[in-house]
Amino acid sequence: MAKENLVKSGLGGWLILVGLGVIISPFFLLSTIPEYLPIFQDNTYDELVSVVPLFGPLIWTEIVVNITIFLCSIYLIFLFFAKKTFFPKFFIWLALGSLVFVIVDAIVAGMIFKDMLPDEPFFDPETIKEIVRMSIQVIIWVPYIMISKRVKATFIK
Repeated sequence: MAKENLVKSGLGGWLILVGLGVIISPFFLLSTIPEYLPIFQDNTYDELVSVVPLFGPLIWTEIVVNITIFLCSIYLIFLFFAKKTFFPKFFIWLALGSLVFVIVDAIVAGMIFKDMLPDEPFFDPETIKEIVRMSIQVIIWVPYIMISKRVKATFIK
């Protein structure tokens, strides 16, 4: 058999970078938890809800979705190392879903707070940075997962 006809399989090549991202992702999500804690201290949550009633559903939706994404990212680690056939689809859905959530969340938050903070930009610099980061991740890794022969040859269990 000719050397060029061999399809490499296993957790190597560019798939190592995907694996590093998969492993780091839950820790990155855990690092966002402290951002929510000050809201629930010193009656800040109650004061914000009294001024902006939709703040409550917004913050709880963010918390629930972030916990769900965290749990999904833990499951993604299992799929990756077990080389399960579901890994590529789950990776793509999680990457796209996370990006869509960040964008929709930013739009909804902007709409909720636009009357209260009319001089603030619709997307703050941190949100723009996160959307760009996630978009680059999706633009690079989703096509790789879809097209890579190594991915097709590796995730077969």
